[in-house]
Amino acid sequence: MEEFLRQNYNFITHGVEIMAAVTGLLLLKKYKFTAAKFFIFFIFYLVFCDCFGLYANYTSKDGFLEFLEGTPLEKNYWWTTLTWFIGAILFFVFYYHRILKSKRDKKIIKYSGISFLFISILYIGFHFQDFFVRFFPIISVLGAVVILLCVILYFIEILQSEKVLTFYKSLNFYISSSILIWWLIITPLVFYDIYFSTSDWDFVFLKWQIYLFANIFMYTTFTVGLIVSKTDKGQAIKK
Repeated sequence: MEEFLRQNYNFITHGVEIMAAVTGLLLLKKYKFTAAKFFIFFIFYLVFCDCFGLYANYTSKDGFLEFLEGTPLEKNYWWTTLTWFIGAILFFVFYYHRILKSKRDKKIIKYSGISFLFISILYIGFHFQDFFVRFFPIISVLGAVVILLCVILYFIEILQSEKVLTFYKSLNFYISSSILIWWLIITPLVFYDIYFSTSDWDFVFLKWQIYLFANIFMYTTFTVGLIVSKTDKGQAIKK
């Protein structure tokens, strides 16, 4: 199992990502006039970011990016922090700001996102050297709080409307459920990144397994949601 995971981790992870992206592309016409259109573009953004992040596998000796060895860009911590732990949070702030109806909730989401971005930039600025060698737990936790806030406001809005009777037909329900569970599972792992080295293979494989199954769950849920959901005319993109 451990050997299989080590050899196929990237293949499986990118496989479920691409599956969700291709499904979104095939169904783009279905969601053309809804906010879900932006979510499909976001999945492609994730595929690109993860594929580009693989460059770190080739910065060691004999890799075609060997010239990066020993430089701040040798590892991809900076890239993942920017594109996922910050970039993905800002996307969901944008997305939920579009799909929520309440002006009050929109303001809460908006200013939460602005505050998160400001704190993240400030924290990175004060810990710039660490930016290239590790993840920042504070950014991960704050990001998880923003996600939790977005999802809670969405669920409250659903419970207070007639949509609660057909929630399982909404793509936003599948998105909200999967990202909430993903962030709750993954966020605590950031605190243990100091143990992520070849000197502790037990933790390495445990972390790989958690990430792998969390990713499979999230992207499979995205895929299923894109297929089974009905478009909501009330969520049409405003021109």
